[in-house]
Amino acid sequence: MDLESLGGLTMHIILSNLAPQDAASVACVSKRFRGWTSSDDLLWSKFCADDLDLAAPIDPLGNPLPSFKASYQAWREAFNLYPWPLVTRVKRCWGRLKEWLAINFPEVLATLRKGASEDEILELEKSLKVKLPLPTRVLYRFYDGQELTSEESSGNMPGNLLGLIGGYSFYDHLVNVSLLPLHQMIIETKKIIRHLGFGNRSKYIVVAASCGYNEKIFLLNCSNGQLYVGTRNLKTDGETLPCVPDALISSVHDVKGSQQQDAMLLWLEEHVRRLQQGIIKVLKEGKVRSISLFPEDPPLCSVAVTNGVKVRASSVFVPEFSNIQDEYENFLFAYSIRMSLSPEGCKMNGMTFNSCQLYWRRWIIRCNDDIVDDVNGEAVIGKFPLLRPGEEEFIYESCTAQSSSPGSIEGSFTFIPGRLADPKGSPFEAVVSRFPLLVPDYIF
Repeated sequence: MDLESLGGLTMHIILSNLAPQDAASVACVSKRFRGWTSSDDLLWSKFCADDLDLAAPIDPLGNPLPSFKASYQAWREAFNLYPWPLVTRVKRCWGRLKEWLAINFPEVLATLRKGASEDEILELEKSLKVKLPLPTRVLYRFYDGQELTSEESSGNMPGNLLGLIGGYSFYDHLVNVSLLPLHQMIIETKKIIRHLGFGNRSKYIVVAASCGYNEKIFLLNCSNGQLYVGTRNLKTDGETLPCVPDALISSVHDVKGSQQQDAMLLWLEEHVRRLQQGIIKVLKEGKVRSISLFPEDPPLCSVAVTNGVKVRASSVFVPEFSNIQDEYENFLFAYSIRMSLSPEGCKMNGMTFNSCQLYWRRWIIRCNDDIVDDVNGEAVIGKFPLLRPGEEEFIYESCTAQSSSPGSIEGSFTFIPGRLADPKGSPFEAVVSRFPLLVPDYIF
């Protein structure tokens, strides 16, 4: 068949089923084919949508361009040093994260810095004597971390906690992790490397941190592409834990590799997945909002309802307070308990009460299915919460140490219908279903 005799619509259908590089090859066959591929902007709009999730012709800086073909060419030229499948993968990751932030937490979206230039990346590599893994380079070509004041990142000023990775709090310990921009990476890396005595040829750089009352620090090994988080012994012994399964990391410096993925890319993709699926969410406590790392959905979050009292419970691993060298308390876990009363009130024995108040708690704590603690006591963190129909959840956080993982907590709260000072009925136990204490494959 003479392809040149085909009509424009037929050729559009044929070209639409090709990859962009194959369409470009077709353009080299003849002048007429070149005309088809050059003038069919609908074709290039498909390529832009498929590869880059673009709905309008723009360049990598967001500037409008006259056509989708020009847009596609601009993106290819801007990232010509990198494997194109890696570029499109990173673009999708950032795109999904930005979409979620725009809906759920636009204040964090506003902190993302414009992408770093190749010169800025080379300056970091020269200053720290490292070579960034390819996926991390591409991640920072899109967005150069976050622009936060020290007060915003540490929670020392009123307002939201704007760390992109988020965190948790219990007692006086507050964590809110942000992605560092390149210039801050240089400062923090030199500081921590000097303190730890790693020497001038260290392959570690600080890429994310929570700088508050107690620091939580993430270090990227630029040689093998693994991401590590510091433990309680980081500053004394340099102790860290890997944040991503080693087996998933591949071709971190190989431009010709089939699938380049370092821990930074895998870590961020997993974070986006958890956000999109509602496993973790934005938490509002008082007037302050932040991304909370306490899971919100089963099986990592347990849910139980007793006589109208709903109790949700989940935990998060706390690496910065964990001591891997301690035989009995290797791992520390923070846990969050959320309790509320249904709009219908407290119902028991055919009667309805418009409030109930916590009096007693019982915890059964297991490590590898063996009971290691059975706790009974008044109140929770010194409080006796009074629940009323339809009010916001009463939330409190606490922590427990374990010698190994997995473990679990379950138990009950004893409530009094009415108030402790004015009881209206008999005490009852609200169940707290078992929730896990896990050191996860991905540590945040």
